[in-house]
Amino acid sequence: MYIFLQLRSVALRTAARPLSYRRRHFGVTAPAREYVPRAPAPGDRVYVAMSSGVDSSTVAALIRDQYPDNEVSGIYMENWNDTSNGEGLTCTEREWIDVQKVCQTVGLPCERVNFEREYWNEVFMPMIEMYKQGLTPNPDVGCNKFIKFGELYRYLEKKEQSTAVAASTRDSKGCNWWLATGHYANVGLDKASNTVHLLRPTHLPKDQSYYLSAISSTVLPRLLFPLGGYTKPQVRDLALKKYNLPTAEKPDSQGICFIGQGQNTFRRFLDEYLEANPGDVVTETGEVVGRHNGLWHATVGQRSGIAMPQGDPAKKGTWYVARKVPALNQIVIVRGADNPAFFTNRVQCAEFDWLGHVDAAALARDCAGVVVQYRSLQTPERVRRVRVGDSGLEVEFETLRRAVAPGQYLVMYNEAGRVLGSGVITNTDRTEQANL
Repeated sequence: MYIFLQLRSVALRTAARPLSYRRRHFGVTAPAREYVPRAPAPGDRVYVAMSSGVDSSTVAALIRDQYPDNEVSGIYMENWNDTSNGEGLTCTEREWIDVQKVCQTVGLPCERVNFEREYWNEVFMPMIEMYKQGLTPNPDVGCNKFIKFGELYRYLEKKEQSTAVAASTRDSKGCNWWLATGHYANVGLDKASNTVHLLRPTHLPKDQSYYLSAISSTVLPRLLFPLGGYTKPQVRDLALKKYNLPTAEKPDSQGICFIGQGQNTFRRFLDEYLEANPGDVVTETGEVVGRHNGLWHATVGQRSGIAMPQGDPAKKGTWYVARKVPALNQIVIVRGADNPAFFTNRVQCAEFDWLGHVDAAALARDCAGVVVQYRSLQTPERVRRVRVGDSGLEVEFETLRRAVAPGQYLVMYNEAGRVLGSGVITNTDRTEQANL
């Protein structure tokens, strides 16, 4: 499961000199911070995670081109045993064929590994359970956390350990190894703390750091994100004109390959795994105005689909889903897209995982420059206050925001574009100040 300024490109192989990370991000000027470039040394092995798209294909070509003295290979993850299409090919098989074509073009060996069971247990079933509870999960975050930078990383780690034991002529220091992917993000070695940070990419309209926010900090030192300094048009241009890749003009993925596109398509897919659980659709006053087949059929902030009597002045207009009440199995709807019921400025996460070392106490005392996102690619929200508990977090936005839903990931960044951590939103509300 894989689940957007002309800007300067960053070469893959650079001298070990400090990089200034000063830049403007959505109107916020980041202070200077020094990051040291990281690159494989000659002899290091580099594994490229392949997904059959143009991004990972270009990464494979870039790595092979920029590191001729390194052992480079592709690796493709099979995460879902789906059914075939009319041509007799499954989504996975179609992807695998494209991956093999790319690797043949670039001149790389490629391995296929199966994580179907792990994906089912660690990503898919937890997603299903969250939908059942009326939450809005993000399976792409879970896939990166548990599969690509979890199971795949551990698989490569064991592979490298076995190789080290078997190679009797191996250098006494051992060879290092790296995992490269086609994500639009950056990883940099912070000169001050000598730790590796996850950072936003240069091309902010394609920023994928949100989806990477929950990975373990222990994997960061081995990660390469070669596209972090490129724009999407530059990547397309490289794939087509420089490397002549067979996937150069392949459309970007829109949704989950084995499910298809469209919200209704996805809901029908969920219906295959969730038993119908009918309940009431009610107004804020508790009036029952309709029925639903399951809380997962509604999304906070979207039209309710309930035909209200337009002859009644109190009910005339378009009604939207304001919230879900799992304890009562109810969906609450309100009139008007800008109804006050949609707006909140405070969210809580029962658990919040910091990515690497973060002085949470200092951040709670002074959160100037801190921003958060509860959706990928949204304009970051400035933070007015942060409260840190034993394992949870409470954040107040500077302004009221519409349709923030429990189940979404809250991702926190500092002014330099570093991902500080993330957690699942468990509750939303409004402060008294916001109600004034």
